[in-house]
Amino acid sequence: MVKAADDIFGKSYKKAYLKLSNGVTLIGRAIGANVITSGEMVFNTGMLGYSESMTDPSYLGQILVFSFCLIGNYGIPFPKDGNLFMSKGHESASIKTQGIIVSDIYDGCHHHDGDIDIQDWMKGQDVPGIAGIDTRYLVQMIRKSGNLWGKIVPEGAKAQSKEKFEFLKNFKDDEYVDPSKYNLMPSVSTKEILYMGKGGKTISVIDCGAKWNIMRMLMERGCNVKVLPWDTDFSKIECDGWVISNGPGDPKNTKDLVDRIRKDVLGSNKPILGICLGHQLLALASGAKTKRLNHGHRSHNQPVFSLPERKAYMSSQNHRYAVEKSSIQPNWQLWFENANDDSVEGLRHKTKPFISVQFHPEASSGPNDTSWIMDKFVKFVEEKR
Repeated sequence: MVKAADDIFGKSYKKAYLKLSNGVTLIGRAIGANVITSGEMVFNTGMLGYSESMTDPSYLGQILVFSFCLIGNYGIPFPKDGNLFMSKGHESASIKTQGIIVSDIYDGCHHHDGDIDIQDWMKGQDVPGIAGIDTRYLVQMIRKSGNLWGKIVPEGAKAQSKEKFEFLKNFKDDEYVDPSKYNLMPSVSTKEILYMGKGGKTISVIDCGAKWNIMRMLMERGCNVKVLPWDTDFSKIECDGWVISNGPGDPKNTKDLVDRIRKDVLGSNKPILGICLGHQLLALASGAKTKRLNHGHRSHNQPVFSLPERKAYMSSQNHRYAVEKSSIQPNWQLWFENANDDSVEGLRHKTKPFISVQFHPEASSGPNDTSWIMDKFVKFVEEKR
């Protein structure tokens, strides 16, 4: 089935087709790079923070739909010295989404922090997109379909380079990219240990696709940070606490990472904070199980409820998998629940300084309701030392 809006683009615009795995095809205007791409269909409800979302490694292998009506209106911030590392408006050094879908896009840049418009940024990084599609309709389709994959096909375009990310090397052009089938850690994790910050407390961040704001917030709290490759021998790492970061994909499809967390991270008895994928990995290491949700949690306005504090918070989330509530081990307890579907949003150990959350306390560009969790973790580290 082909569903097309009225022809409002004019003959000067190139068409692009969004071909979905449920048989629906939507037609819009090609934006960004002139390449064909495929990925899991997901969405984001934020009005702002499109550059942070597009560079978030958790979106690797996904086509990101922005439900807000206008994207790109303040451009993309770039540092004057050209050094992107840990720069404002970016959560990694490059765009991690396979492509984007927007209702409308602004082709310009006049904000004082903006140095390049969004389309030029996308073209420079070989990332395509489509504008002019009813994104609210598409979001509803994604939610109802459960599992939905798509292809962005601009007229006259070539295939996206398979060298862009390691997991794409074995991908066949006639397939839909399903990121859950791959171990995505080598595509998002640092290749060598990175050292940053100046402080008396040393925190090791296991990089499963860590957002830069995790490290920013730790350094703001007086921590010395080591960012570790996902395949590091954790038994050889000296630190005062551990953070298991966010990241993309199925937590069970990470080779021996869960076993190494169980043996060397849980076994160290030092404070631990798991975030998003890190929460799932820590749960698996503790003996719990994870499951694939029907449509996942995608938005900047997911309500979560803390059981012991009896308080509600708004959170930013992007995940397909969750911890099975019935599998929580006796020495762990439920910390947060999702207020919409009662799924597990956080765990904490009953006697040890181990905590984890499914949402993002380091949310960038927000909401910042749960940033206090970073304070709680750092306090654990200080008390343990």
